[in-house]
Amino acid sequence: MKNFRIFLFNVILLFPVIMFGQQTITGKVTEATGNTALPGVGVIIKGTARGSATDFDGNYTIDNVKTGDVLVFSFVGFNSKEITVGNNTTINVALTESTETLDEIVLIGYGTTTVKDATGSVSAVTEKDFNKGNIVTPASLITGRVAGVNVTSDGAPGGGSTIRIRGGASLGASNDPLIVIDGLPISNSTVGGSTSVLASINPNDIESFSVLKDASSTAIYGSRASNGVIIITTKKGKQTFQVDVNFKTSYQTLANKIDVFSADEYRSLIADRVAAGQTGISIDQLGNANTDWQDEIYQQKLTFDQNISLSGALLENMPARLSFGNTQQPGLRKTSKFERTSVTLNLNPTFFDESLKVNLNANVSSEKNRFADGVEGSALYFDPTQPVYDETSPFGGFFEYHTAGEPNNAPRNPVASLMQRNNSGIVDRVFGNLEFDYKFNFLPELRAVLNLGYDRSTGSGSNILSDQSINGFRTAINTPFLGSASYYTSERKNTLLDAYFVYNKELGNVNVEATAGYSYQKFEGEDFNTGNTIDPDAVSDVNTHPDVVLIGFFGRTNLSFFDKYLLTLSYRRDGTSRFNKDNRWGNFPAAAIAWKINEEDFLKNSNVISTLKLRLGWGITGQQDIPASYAYLGRHVTGDAVSQYIFGNTPIIVGIPQSRFEDIKWEETTTYNAAFDFGLFNDKINGSLEVYLKESKDLLANVAVADGSNFSNAGWQNIGQFTSKGIEFSIGADVVANDNFNWNLNYNVNVNRTQIDQLAFGQDIEVGGIAGGTGSRIQLHREGFSPYSYYVYKQLYDVNGAPIEGAYADINQDGLINSSDKYIYKKPNADFTMGLQSSMNYKNFDLSFNLRASIGNYMYNNLNSERAQYNKLQEVTALANVPVSVLESNFVETSNVLISDYFIENASFLKMDNVTFGYTFNKFNKGLSSIYLWGGVQNVFTITNYSGLDPEIFGGIDNTIYPRARTFMMGANLKF
Repeated sequence: MKNFRIFLFNVILLFPVIMFGQQTITGKVTEATGNTALPGVGVIIKGTARGSATDFDGNYTIDNVKTGDVLVFSFVGFNSKEITVGNNTTINVALTESTETLDEIVLIGYGTTTVKDATGSVSAVTEKDFNKGNIVTPASLITGRVAGVNVTSDGAPGGGSTIRIRGGASLGASNDPLIVIDGLPISNSTVGGSTSVLASINPNDIESFSVLKDASSTAIYGSRASNGVIIITTKKGKQTFQVDVNFKTSYQTLANKIDVFSADEYRSLIADRVAAGQTGISIDQLGNANTDWQDEIYQQKLTFDQNISLSGALLENMPARLSFGNTQQPGLRKTSKFERTSVTLNLNPTFFDESLKVNLNANVSSEKNRFADGVEGSALYFDPTQPVYDETSPFGGFFEYHTAGEPNNAPRNPVASLMQRNNSGIVDRVFGNLEFDYKFNFLPELRAVLNLGYDRSTGSGSNILSDQSINGFRTAINTPFLGSASYYTSERKNTLLDAYFVYNKELGNVNVEATAGYSYQKFEGEDFNTGNTIDPDAVSDVNTHPDVVLIGFFGRTNLSFFDKYLLTLSYRRDGTSRFNKDNRWGNFPAAAIAWKINEEDFLKNSNVISTLKLRLGWGITGQQDIPASYAYLGRHVTGDAVSQYIFGNTPIIVGIPQSRFEDIKWEETTTYNAAFDFGLFNDKINGSLEVYLKESKDLLANVAVADGSNFSNAGWQNIGQFTSKGIEFSIGADVVANDNFNWNLNYNVNVNRTQIDQLAFGQDIEVGGIAGGTGSRIQLHREGFSPYSYYVYKQLYDVNGAPIEGAYADINQDGLINSSDKYIYKKPNADFTMGLQSSMNYKNFDLSFNLRASIGNYMYNNLNSERAQYNKLQEVTALANVPVSVLESNFVETSNVLISDYFIENASFLKMDNVTFGYTFNKFNKGLSSIYLWGGVQNVFTITNYSGLDPEIFGGIDNTIYPRARTFMMGANLKF
């Protein structure tokens, strides 16, 4: 249902003509997309002032209509339609949504604007554009929807998402965007027991996203805006009573597996290797079972999602919305699951003849998780000829390698590792805001806004291992296993006070809007961990996070001249408790201009170009979000069993002083951008082309320091600068739009390049730890190259194209092969990212799908580099499986090949994220407006040359992940 105010506007506009006449023609007006009833649609007899308007169920009546009269149906945001009256007295009409979106309201910092008046890079994604499917957490709603915004979601139930806007802006500090929910900026720090900061938010309660990408739109948030801003708006109440009920169930399946040897193939491989003279392995070690360990650790189960919302006016001028939601999502890994129960309340009353508007947004949720430890590695290398269960086993009936009941150093049964451990957490969260917006009667152009926000999460959990597990604690050899048990509690609190004035005045041909205000936000947290309660020597830990306080003074002016020339100026001065008094305050100005070229005389009457706007922007944003809350002070933290003094026979745990770095200061990012927004053929085709340049300096990173210069060998410092530049293009079109069939397409592409320009003393920084060697790293920060570039040896090949084990190019030609011969080869970040969305409607049927592509990203296959060697067939005292890719490389020793560029693979991909098909039944009695039934598939297919499980892994190092399920879905939506 569209906004009540639009309905009220149409009714008031048409009221004088509604009063005349009696019923002659009746009918119902619906939205072509989804066949939802449209209230407040104007129905006018063409050439007259006589007409009607649809009610809340979309029904209308109009009298004194003659055969041959033309009825005109019009509604804000939809294409008008004309129907010539014949002999039929019932005329039902479906209106198609207009691609004219220039008057849509979009949220910006501390205010709103329209698409046509925006001077910055702002993308709005509303409910009708959200991704469909098995959406459990909010970030998945916009995956692939916005140019320059990359969302990488975890495969775990309720798993988190990594969001990057234009590649991020920092090297070592946070690259996460600032997320603002109904005016409340939230912290990216999660409470213990939770999967992510957004996991407790029900996606069904979200109405829209506004993504602010450039500095001219984000600088008013100052210290937290270098990585972009995502503003989430939740659904609000309406005046008329309406009930929405949503049911959804899904069946999760395993989409892909790593190719390792089957039991029979493994027996043949062992026989071949023994015949070839490989030592340390024996056919006698083989078992008689045929076990696919990947199948054994995964499960295929149903997920359920139920939501009900009630919307209406509690009292006159008090719209309200109350919603209840419950999501139950078992994970693919056995034992893992996620459950969320949420309640939201939105009240939006007005008082004093609408001079005072109040917005109350309250959210209460309970999140229950059972975490399943990563056992993919064990499942890949555990001997496939051994069984899952053994009735004679002293370890709960699971097969385990042991010697007379005593564990040895052999691999552990991955199924037992899952089933014998219960790692659970519960998180209760209360968050929301109360906003007062008062318009002064003596000066109606002036408004005062007070926004109070609160966000508190408490988490508790336990990690309990069965006393039958071979991994459990015991007091000594040959004594009973006691298992293990540890517990934790955790709390995060975020409080906000924003107070600002807004002045809006039209002075002739100039419109002036000015905003000025103050912001105070405080973050608090504490974690308490109880060590293994079964082990008397285990140490508990209390970590009280020092409070972080952010204070800001901000202002912005929007000027519009002749509704053609736009100017935006903003400024914010921010203070953070993370830095000392000399470096505490940062200044963040921004400016942007826009020119509506289509309003000029030479384009005003064009039949082709309906919209053309030039935008130019510049601004500076800041960064101070580092884990060390008071790095400039240093502090003592609780020690452990290895940091103690012994007095007599009594050990005394001592505090450990942390490093102290007094000179750290703001990291700053300066952004330049230029764009053209365009619309063609009355905006049936619309889009944007934008170029940007981001320059970050005084980069914050946790890097090494000289020995003896501080309490530790590393700490937070400002170390250099880098640039990020790119091009974004987006386009949308109504390919077909008629009475029966509508087809809309949207496409976006981003090209991004990031390069490190300067590091402290020009020194490289090795990053990207990998498995397979002690302290091995595969990535490097180096001047002139992209961050996290791979730093490897150049593999040599024989005449047949096969890799030669341990043979590398002598890059510096000194006759030696050592670390000086490593070179920079490829990077994990894509050169191009693209998204394509299609939505089709034929009468009551609809079909939609989403495609995403990533081109130019590379992956280090750590699974193969660590495991795909013949020496890995023996794991200490037992046989172990290996990937079948060993047959291609024929590598023997892991240590010879671990840092080879052979394992850097092209991970470009094309994915169909989801496809859904639905049908709407809308001919019911007055109580039931419509029923929408739908089905679909999520994670439909992936096209890639990457040999691993999934080419989409954030960070570029693949050493097994929680796989993303292929999900088959069906659901129903009922409107009353």
